Formats: sequence, structure tokens, C-alpha cells
Amino acid sequence: MGIIFIGLAFLPKFVSAVLAIPGPVVAAYLVVILSLIFVFGMKILLQEGLDHRMGLVVGVAFWIGTAFQLDWIYPEYFQGAWEELLGNGMTVGGFTVILLTLFMEATGGRPARLKTRLTAETWPEIDAFLTKFAERRRWGEQMELRLRAVGEETLQILTRGKGCDPVAEAEVGRRLLLIVRPDGDAADLEFIATTDEDQLAMLSEAAASLPVEAETPLRLLRHYASSIRHQQYHDIDILTIRVEPVQRSGA
Repeated sequence: MGIIFIGLAFLPKFVSAVLAIPGPVVAAYLVVILSLIFVFGMKILLQEGLDHRMGLVVGVAFWIGTAFQLDWIYPEYFQGAWEELLGNGMTVGGFTVILLTLFMEATGGRPARLKTRLTAETWPEIDAFLTKFAERRRWGEQMELRLRAVGEETLQILTRGKGCDPVAEAEVGRRLLLIVRPDGDAADLEFIATTDEDQLAMLSEAAASLPVEAETPLRLLRHYASSIRHQQYHDIDILTIRVEPVQRSGA
């Protein structure tokens, strides 16, 4: 969209048409667009879940953006180009979110990554990777078993209906990127792959509605994981799973 608007800026007739739009019409358009953006942002926050870190990022970004929008923060020092850039609360709030997120990523635990083929035959490699990660964090046997169980059940879901023929899987060349991030005593696992959308979509449904025999991996995954989130971008699926110790998750 940015590239499109930059291109349209070089078309005088389009610019003239935009400038000819009456002010009340533009105001009504902005009210609708900003309302939709606000609702969309709240939907993302509710889906992600507001923990103490996310709440801090959102709260600080909101109030800093509001302060710059209303000229509460030393407006005399921001003149000219800086006034145009920092006078928009959405821009300042967005930059604040990016900076705070980068800071938390840099000061938090270092994530571990594994790139491999997405086949049932690669489970020993994934299992060894998760075991080594848990041992390095000194989480104990119970947390290690939970991580391994989540990895096994997730791999079964991702390879459902495709793990019967290893030769065919190799020819397709489906890849998996597994990222594990420590968060205190908990762990966030991110599986990035090209997967079957119908199987993953069932994760968001109630466990009671799943057929017991056909969806055993889904039920087991729900038992070991504290939260499960599925996102899809074109043909790439991202499955984010949070695993917490037994005493915190209540499982």
C-alpha cells in the first residue's frame, strides 16, 4: 500500500481529485478507518493475550503516542520536520512498540532455532533438540517431558495425512522452522511450516467437539500446552504454543 500511495503521488490528476474532496467527507472517512484499525488492534491483543510484558508495551506505547499527539512532551523542541513526524500519535506509538519489543527480545532469553524437513522421520532430531534445550535451561524432568510431548503431538498434526510416504514427502520438500524462546520457567514454541489448514483450524475449536479417535493428537496437545495460536499467511502456517510448568498451568 505504501508503494501504491508513493506512485499515486506522482499523478497530478489523482492528487487534485483527493484535494477536491470536501473536508467533512474526509473526516467521516478517517473516523471509519481509525475505528476499524482500533477494533482490529484490540482483536489482535485479545488473541495474543495480555501478559505483564505485553501489557507494559501496549500501555507505554499508548500514552507516549497520546502525549506526542496532544503536545504534552516538550513541543518547543520538536519543530519543522520533527513536528510533522512526531506529531502523529499512531506513528510515535508504533515506533515505541517496535523499540520496546526489540529491547525485550535483546534482554530476554536467547531463542533456539532448528531448521529441518517436515516429515515424520525427523522426530528424533526434533526430540533431541527440545531435550537439549530443556537440559540447558535446567528445567527438570517434568518440563522436559512436556516440551517433548508438545513437539511430538504437533509434528503428528503437521504431518497428518502426509507422513505415510517418506519418499513423497522428500519430493515435496516441505520445511519446518522450530523456534523455542524461554520465558522464565515457561517456554514459547513456534512451528513455522506449510501445513494442512483444516487440521490446524481445529485447534481453535472446543476440545469436546473433537472426535476422540481421529483427533487424539489435538487433545493431547491441549493437555500439555497452556495456549495454542494458529496464524496463516498464504501457504505458510505459524503455530505458536506456550508450555508452562505443571504447577502454573494446572494441567
